[in-house]
Amino acid sequence: MSKPTVPPDLRSFILMNVRSVPYLEATLLLRREPESPWDTRRLARRLFIVEKKSEELLQALLAANVVVPAEGADASYCYRPETPELAAMVDRLAEFYAAHLVEVTHLIHATHERKAEKFANAFIWRKKPDA
Repeated sequence: MSKPTVPPDLRSFILMNVRSVPYLEATLLLRREPESPWDTRRLARRLFIVEKKSEELLQALLAANVVVPAEGADASYCYRPETPELAAMVDRLAEFYAAHLVEVTHLIHATHERKAEKFANAFIWRKKPDA
């Protein structure tokens, strides 16, 4: 049985936009309850993370135009992607992730491992070739 491959456009979306598994989980959690306001405390409890991390996630989702400030609720956010295209891509990702969690998480982790490796390699002292 072959491993399902992530469709190319979805793969590109993940590589360009999904910073971490908690970021994806936060996105999908807010997506499930779009009219419900989410603050750092509520998100932290649901994702089993510290509030500082949930605050960072909510700010990242705001910057990515995935959420908007909730009306009448201080420091709370609601899922409301800026464009129908973004909403549709998140919907597709949610569907694919539900059926292929391992493949998506491996893709996210592999991407960040490669970035970390490239960053670390930048600090390796290399001997200059003799002229």
